[in-house]
Amino acid sequence: MIFSYDIIIYMSTLSVPLSAELESFVASMVRSGMASNKADVVRRALLRMSEEDAIDAVLRSEQELRDGRVIRGDLRKALSKLP
Repeated sequence: MIFSYDIIIYMSTLSVPLSAELESFVASMVRSGMASNKADVVRRALLRMSEEDAIDAVLRSEQELRDGRVIRGDLRKALSKLP
């Protein structure tokens, strides 16, 4: 049995002013083959920032656990105690 799926991805466009240094960096990434085009460079940078943000959130949570700043018990009751 063969399944076929059509995936439609909608992307918006964004115009971002870059310094000469950043424009040069983007161009060098494309020239070196690290990215297929300028948009790919920006998408990869944003993805990396998103991943770093997620990692930071996990590290902050782990530190809160080590510091004993943990809410235990029923989530609804715990949320009602928050300001």
